[in-house]
Amino acid sequence: MTPTVPTVLVLDADPPPRLGRLTGRARIVHTDAAHLAERLPTADVLLVWDFTSPAVREAWPGDGPRPRWVHTASAGVDHLMCPELAASDTVVTNARGIFDQPIAEYVAALVLAVAKDLPRTLEYQRERTWRHRETRRVAGTRACVVGSGPIGRAIARTLKALGVTTALVGRVPRTGVHGPDDLDRLVSRADWVIVAAPLTEQTYRMFDARRFGVMQPSAFFVNVGRGALVDEEALALALSRRWIAGAALDVFATEPLPGDSPLWELPGLIVSPHMSGDTIGWRDELGAQFVESYERWAAGRSLPNVVDKTRGYVPGH
Repeated sequence: MTPTVPTVLVLDADPPPRLGRLTGRARIVHTDAAHLAERLPTADVLLVWDFTSPAVREAWPGDGPRPRWVHTASAGVDHLMCPELAASDTVVTNARGIFDQPIAEYVAALVLAVAKDLPRTLEYQRERTWRHRETRRVAGTRACVVGSGPIGRAIARTLKALGVTTALVGRVPRTGVHGPDDLDRLVSRADWVIVAAPLTEQTYRMFDARRFGVMQPSAFFVNVGRGALVDEEALALALSRRWIAGAALDVFATEPLPGDSPLWELPGLIVSPHMSGDTIGWRDELGAQFVESYERWAAGRSLPNVVDKTRGYVPGH
């Protein structure tokens, strides 16, 4: 009798993951959001390839067995967590490690582009306008990086290489990391405020009108974490009243950002479509990471990147 192999259910996005290495070792079943609830009871493993979809959070509370392991091809897990999943025995893992350096490079590019006034240089070039300006030196400026996980630490390392004095803020204070009680003080002194924190009950809209009001008028704000970390109306107010010099958002409360959103035309705001970590070949890296984790799981070995489901992130950082 042929032994059965585990069923891996994939919540699909286009293009689908390359899982050819699992041929003969897993039964791969693809599903869309509409059919996820009916197929969950048949799965041993769920791969959340469409990490922008809330389908898991909506389907999980239903009847029947649930997968023993859920892996999301993203750093954040807020899109899939619900009370029933948090309370279950199901292990949740994430794609920690894939996006760290790409996002750090993206943040560094923003800092350099703003300091050197590159957006206006390109604008003047399109207008055939020769206008000499003086630009800002990056070395010697201060940054406050909010989020002490792998992405935040990679951002801090990269900015330090540019000569930026960088303070890292995490959930709890420890060596090299400030705690939440220091956030306002550090933000008030920072030239660059960069948010790379996970979305939790504690971090929801942590950047509101009061916190933007604490910042220097010359400060530049960057969010590469989650859209809901920021009160977008408060940010719009801060920019329109010039409480801060400018901002860049790569993540938004609603994605894709609606075409009629006022954020598109907000003076001083750089909008990018949730792409800071997406370098050429990133999907192949995500697929390979899942396959390696599956091999460990199938062999009965411990999984990497296990998420603390009550905290909403991988502990230990």
